[in-house]
Amino acid sequence: MKTKIEEIDGKYVATLEGEMDTAAAMEVEEILKPLYQSNGKDVIIDCTNLEYIASSGLRILLSILKDAKASGSRVVLRNVNEDIKNVFSLTGFINIFEFE
Repeated sequence: MKTKIEEIDGKYVATLEGEMDTAAAMEVEEILKPLYQSNGKDVIIDCTNLEYIASSGLRILLSILKDAKASGSRVVLRNVNEDIKNVFSLTGFINIFEFE
């Protein structure tokens, strides 16, 4: 699993690539920790190359969303494939997150 964060045009852009399974989740969470304190900057999570997400990955994204909203930031999931969108739909997270 490859994960990186960049600051582009005053927004945090996190790129997720590969499979965010339970084994990868701890490392991904460590890399994404700065997003928990976005300090009013919007957060874009680019899922173009995300192939799989486990419940532990959903928990990480939900935590980022909760903390970002508390500081006035938006969180947008970008380029989510249909398989992963189905996971969001089955868990009810499809109504919680903003997609583009």
